[in-house]
Amino acid sequence: MREDARDAAGRVDEQRLWQRHAEMAQIGAIPGNGVNRAALSQEDIAARKLLLSWAARRTFTVSVDGIGNLFVRRAGTDANAAPVMTGSHMDSQPRGGRFDGIYGVLAGLEALEAMHEAGVTTRRPVEVVAWTNEEGGRFAPCTMGSMVFTGARPLADVLDITDNEGIRLRDALADTLAATPHAARRDFRSPAAGYIEAHIEQGPLLENARKTIGVVTGIQGLRWFNIEVFGKTDHAGTTPLALRKDAMRDAIAIINALAELTHDTQDITRFTVGRMLVTPNSPNSVASHVLFSVDIRHPNPQTIARLGDAVAPLARKAAKFCGLKVTPTLRDDPCVFNVPVTDAIEDAAQTLGLPHLRLPSGASHDAMYMARMCPTAMIFVPCEKGISHNEAENAAPADLAAGARVLTAALIELANR
Repeated sequence: MREDARDAAGRVDEQRLWQRHAEMAQIGAIPGNGVNRAALSQEDIAARKLLLSWAARRTFTVSVDGIGNLFVRRAGTDANAAPVMTGSHMDSQPRGGRFDGIYGVLAGLEALEAMHEAGVTTRRPVEVVAWTNEEGGRFAPCTMGSMVFTGARPLADVLDITDNEGIRLRDALADTLAATPHAARRDFRSPAAGYIEAHIEQGPLLENARKTIGVVTGIQGLRWFNIEVFGKTDHAGTTPLALRKDAMRDAIAIINALAELTHDTQDITRFTVGRMLVTPNSPNSVASHVLFSVDIRHPNPQTIARLGDAVAPLARKAAKFCGLKVTPTLRDDPCVFNVPVTDAIEDAAQTLGLPHLRLPSGASHDAMYMARMCPTAMIFVPCEKGISHNEAENAAPADLAAGARVLTAALIELANR
């Protein structure tokens, strides 16, 4: 490890990093120490402004692109060199925790702070990015900011997506962009020399193995769908079952069929129905319309392709009474991270004396899209009992700081290549 990288890693301030997590957690705070900070909401805007207030204390510059991805840059000695980037997201699940996503943004900012305080110079600029709408909890699909930034999907394709209240993404985005008028405008697919994302693990492997740092080797593939069942509203007490077009009954049959399709004795496949909207949503009326989400994940490309391709025909076979519409909303193939970048992370952990483990990511992250554009990898730190997407999500201050130290050293290494 370079001596300046070791010095900068030592300047990571555990207390400052922890305090900033506490301040961010006040924005959208919910009972149980949780956070509800939906993408492009007033809470999201407040979090962005707080981040920019911290960046303004240094000589860092700020830019924003057309989907609201926010970039904080520390200059390098070569103004024409593509930057090395780090970051994650600031939005949360409706009943989310204080560390999912925001840790990667704050660890990145802490890395810039540590470089500044150590007086480190890098050839390339180093940037922290706060990606828009990673969670997809308000506007589906997830990882939207990185998806649009990298060109995987055009901005025009997502602008008319609506949330559960019928608010269009284009309108929420316009309000968000207007809230940071002084940020310079950034182009999509602007060059990047590398990307490292720090994140809590969202699983129990590091904690169970008593390791501080996860060197992430890749991300499993996923397929998302919205399934709509169209029936007819009738009186629950007077309409015979044989005459009903019960959308809920068909929805349950489809879900059971998909659960059987994805049953896995090795418990590697992941199948989730996490969202369901029912009309008219009354206890004494037959449901006329049900919309529900389907999320299937697997690390093997052939397996995830087979399972995903089976969703629509199996749903049509299971629906006995109602009409059906199956809409694919997201398809991401398994991702393998760049070996030189994962090696740089592992070297930093080893040199800093931090116990580490190589492992894959079961969750999707913005790093998945950045890996298509530049050398990419991730750093995990433990979270208590592996709990995430839950108010009880927790992480230790020392582990958060350790991850930020590894991130700082790895970024300096990459920024001087």
